Amino acid sequence: MKYINILYSEYIQRCRILLLLFIWLLFFSFPREHPRWGASNTALARWLPPAYEDGLSQPRGWDPRIRYNGVQLPLVREVTRKIVHASNEAVTEDNLYSDIIMVWGQYIDHDIAFTPQSTSRTTFLNGMECQMTCEKQNPCFPIKVTTNDTLSTGMDCLPFYRSSPACGTGDHGILFGNLTALNPRQQINGLTSFLDASTVYGSTPAIENKLRNLTSKEGLLRVNVKCYDNHREYLPFTDQIPSPCAQDPNASEGERIECFMAGDGRSSEVTSLTAMHTLWLREHNRLARALKNINSHWNAETVYQEARKIVGALHQIITLRDYIPKIIGPDAFNLYIGIYTGYDPTMNPTVSNVFSTAAFRFGHATIQPIVRRLNAQYLNDPELPNLHLHEVFFSPWRLTKEGGLDPLLRGLLAHSAKLQVQDQLLNEELTDKLFVLSNNGSLDLASLNLQRGRDHGLPGYNDWREFCGLPKLETHTDLNTVITNHKVTEKIMELYHNPSNIDVWLGGLVEDFLPGARTGPLFACIIGKQMKALRDGDRFWWENDNVFTEAQKHELKKHSLSRVICDNTGISEVPADAFQLGKFPQDFKYFSPSLSTSSVKNLVFTNSTVIT
Repeated sequence: MKYINILYSEYIQRCRILLLLFIWLLFFSFPREHPRWGASNTALARWLPPAYEDGLSQPRGWDPRIRYNGVQLPLVREVTRKIVHASNEAVTEDNLYSDIIMVWGQYIDHDIAFTPQSTSRTTFLNGMECQMTCEKQNPCFPIKVTTNDTLSTGMDCLPFYRSSPACGTGDHGILFGNLTALNPRQQINGLTSFLDASTVYGSTPAIENKLRNLTSKEGLLRVNVKCYDNHREYLPFTDQIPSPCAQDPNASEGERIECFMAGDGRSSEVTSLTAMHTLWLREHNRLARALKNINSHWNAETVYQEARKIVGALHQIITLRDYIPKIIGPDAFNLYIGIYTGYDPTMNPTVSNVFSTAAFRFGHATIQPIVRRLNAQYLNDPELPNLHLHEVFFSPWRLTKEGGLDPLLRGLLAHSAKLQVQDQLLNEELTDKLFVLSNNGSLDLASLNLQRGRDHGLPGYNDWREFCGLPKLETHTDLNTVITNHKVTEKIMELYHNPSNIDVWLGGLVEDFLPGARTGPLFACIIGKQMKALRDGDRFWWENDNVFTEAQKHELKKHSLSRVICDNTGISEVPADAFQLGKFPQDFKYFSPSLSTSSVKNLVFTNSTVIT
């Protein structure tokens, strides 16, 4: 009898285990309603229907015979020359924010959005190279230039490649057999939309595996094995050798410095962006080593994932707590973002087309034409003179051979960002000397932005104002109510004739700032709505329940970009808020050495883990 009771007891116990297992499987394997929201290589979100000339794919301005409110759209290069362009000397310094605020904006933009261009470099009809023709034939959408243009390349145009369409949209719909209900052209986001530090870890498993040191027991990321920055790590060089990055003109062929490799392929665009990528590579490895030291029993995968989770949370905190309120102002932050109330499964976190292609490109008007590098006393270093921006495009050798991260970061911390002024928008480093690897000559960033907006079918300025609940501007007088500089409104009306014709990037860029902001009401609305979607639609947002414990959240809140800089460079004195402009030494503070053991323990991400 006793034996039977034991068997029965074991039977009941097993049934309970099976029941619990069934409930667990039911709960965790139940399909979520929108598993592709925010996934990489899916279409950017549309907040308004696209505006194509043929309703399907043809950009605004493609056919010169088509009129908008009775007139042709202006050539984008003429908009640059007459409204956007400013000389390098025409710079108003921002009296509140340091140059590193611009770098963070670019870095975060590269965390959440990348729109791939057409893989074809030739026209689909006759196979002509896009750089050799000014005909508008897909995927070429050339930017027409006038004969007296200083950027003239000997041709009547600058090359421009259309963004790749998402499968089954635009003209591609025919290829997929969808002849009855053609879908307007959509563009792809090649990255995960989430604020998830994909700049550090990549947006696909293949890229992630290339970035990891899979032989390390500490869960480390790969580092450069040829170059070091005062015994500190650099990003690894790309596997593509020789890479297309610029070289030191005084170096021999055997001294090549290749493009760096990071979670985003644009990490070598400018040295300041490279420095930010490098900081976070070091921060991951610093955390991973500390966590492994405390938890010697953890395997490499556990250490890697826990360090990654902390790094992702820090990206979210710095962006939403320290950066975005300065950009859109306190009123817009409260209106469009507000306090966090938890994960919302009905909120689509996918990055929107208008945010990626227009609103978040406001930062281009905050870029300084000069790159400064400072010594340990935050003074000019005669061995590291100032450089023009075009001298640091795709030039990683400027870091490895000219002082490393520290002088560059000091220059960013101690100097002002460029203030976005209505008649001083983009300097000539960007409008006349922009260098990209896919082009042989110089390009114009402002014209690229305007042309990209038309390529993506973005509706005009007034459509977006109405979307945000802002008054429609119908006359020149109306335009003067949102743009203080009336000379700028005159130039805009000379080219566009009607406020509804204005390209959304330009219209949002020239609006008067909101109080305490660095954007006007339109871009504050679009940026605010996007950030709320990225936060509330993220199940793994750092503040969400069961992501971190209260003790872990408390520790995370102590962190800042200043803390990350001090933990991963030779710099020990920085402003308490890296984005806030201060004078050295009175506005700089000393940060004590890296996280204490007890602090690292509190940051361990698995709530149930017992730390020994």
